Amino acid sequence: MSDATEANGTVGAAEDRPGAGADGRHVRVVLVDDHRMFRTGVQAEIGQTAETGVEVVGEAADVDQAVAVITATRPEVVLLDVHLPGGGGVEVLRRCAALTADAERPVRFLALSVSDAAEDVIGVIRGGARGYVTKTITGADLIDSIFRVQEGDAVFSPRLAGFVLDAFASTDAPPVDEDLDRLTQREREVLRLIARGYAYKEIAKQLYISVKTVESHVSAVLRKLQLSNRHELTRWATARRLV
Repeated sequence: MSDATEANGTVGAAEDRPGAGADGRHVRVVLVDDHRMFRTGVQAEIGQTAETGVEVVGEAADVDQAVAVITATRPEVVLLDVHLPGGGGVEVLRRCAALTADAERPVRFLALSVSDAAEDVIGVIRGGARGYVTKTITGADLIDSIFRVQEGDAVFSPRLAGFVLDAFASTDAPPVDEDLDRLTQREREVLRLIARGYAYKEIAKQLYISVKTVESHVSAVLRKLQLSNRHELTRWATARRLV
């Protein structure tokens, strides 16, 4: 029997564990993403256990829910969004470090994000994730990636692998940017889009948040970086190659 976990992060009634997929494989997965519609779409794409062998045992929308659900269900693989309320995917990895390090029943993490920024990729890999794929991935490739991570492989979308190779091939540790470290993952995402010239409405649409929330994030970024306007912000981001 396995615990079935509801989308709000609470543990529901136990259900009979479905059998393996058509090829005999089976993996228990938790979906962590703050967009309910995206979680529903992924569940529909990969969660037909009799065909795919993927059993979705839980969902969560923020850091606290994620830690609770992962701890309760002990899945083999967690599909983890990078940008989450409560501290982001890196915070989930930090709080689940003991589960990741468990030699007998390791919980492995595969980042699944809209972001393809080098700092996001490197951040979660350094935090303990086994791979990073973007949300443009096909359902079949995502299923294959999940099983590869379950088996201990490292999996990356082709363009992202170079970020990791470059970061870990360097003999010198990258300099710490204290200003950038003051920003949350979501604030960094808004900063990058502002620097690329997106309007507030366009950012809101792309990140599935309200225009007012975008404005709040921009105000927070300007305050933390001690900048006056979006033009200064763009210059700041460009100088750090965040655009």
